[in-house]
Amino acid sequence: MIERGPDGPIVMVNLLKYRSKAAYEPDRPEAKENLTGREAYQRYGAVAVQVLAEIGAGILWMGQQKLVFIGGADQDWDDVACVRYPSRKAFLEMIARPDYLAATHHREAGLERTALLCCAAGTAS
Repeated sequence: MIERGPDGPIVMVNLLKYRSKAAYEPDRPEAKENLTGREAYQRYGAVAVQVLAEIGAGILWMGQQKLVFIGGADQDWDDVACVRYPSRKAFLEMIARPDYLAATHHREAGLERTALLCCAAGTAS
């Protein structure tokens, strides 16, 4: 991603499958809160949305996956989010920011599995 990838604006497609119960490290205070994976991920999301706004990025669309039309059980996700960034560089700068990094433990605790697809921004007609 640092050396290769699309030029210009990008859209990152986030495929999200939440844990039924958040899996925080035992020494973290959140471990005692009995959060769901979705609740833990929402704590990460609150920080991420703020950082996105600061770098000129934003969520284009987010919604729940309702069924897998083509594909197997491994394509069953809870939510899909499409986030537009002004550039690959902006995305890379975001994921290195201390405020963003400080929230990623919520993301890790909340997600059972995930996939992140980098796409050229494209056009809509």
